[in-house]
Amino acid sequence: MCTSIVVNRAKTIVGWNLDLLDMEHRVTVADRGVYIEINDAKEGWLPLFGANSRGDFVGMPTAWPYDSRSDPSEDSINVIMLDTDLLLGKKDFSEILDTVLKKRVCSVPGLTFMSSLSDSKGNVLHIVPGQGYKYYERPDHVVLTNFSPFKNDSETHPWMGLDRYMKAESMLKEKNEDFDAENCFDILKTVSQEVCPTVVSMVYDVSDKTVYWCENRNWHEVKKRVFE
Repeated sequence: MCTSIVVNRAKTIVGWNLDLLDMEHRVTVADRGVYIEINDAKEGWLPLFGANSRGDFVGMPTAWPYDSRSDPSEDSINVIMLDTDLLLGKKDFSEILDTVLKKRVCSVPGLTFMSSLSDSKGNVLHIVPGQGYKYYERPDHVVLTNFSPFKNDSETHPWMGLDRYMKAESMLKEKNEDFDAENCFDILKTVSQEVCPTVVSMVYDVSDKTVYWCENRNWHEVKKRVFE
């Protein structure tokens, strides 16, 4: 379970709750980004989520229920590769969008990982392997939880997060033009989880080039990194 938020008002603000069960994570601060890494049994520590100094943000919620159309095929490219290429600066947002237009995007066998990608201008790309993509040119706001935007509530699952989506949408409609990092943390706190616990909450003030984050819902222990 996870929640992704992108807001474009006076500032471009990106919010992300990583909800994770029985997996080891860490937050790594580097010259070119702040990355949330997952310890994979085969690959070791993988930077899969977070912000870079160019202004990009990568979130990767899991779609529930799983859709077999997201399984790999010979002519497909893995969504995780697209995400890490953007996060680590190997490709830019326009190159990722171009790839999605031209190639079939897959996930890993048995799991449908989605992508919520944004750039320094506040443009947003949602990718749902096996189903398609949605591109938003600097939207006022956009939210992605754990159900496919192509299916909405036509299929149900206990972890799909429709309640989180509706709550975030409601709170965003109440916020005004001066929406900031503190407002974003208010929403992330409201939609945070305990059963599948929220292990990292991260906010990227793209306009101020500043990343804020806290771990394990310790809302009064926020760290920050300012990019030059």
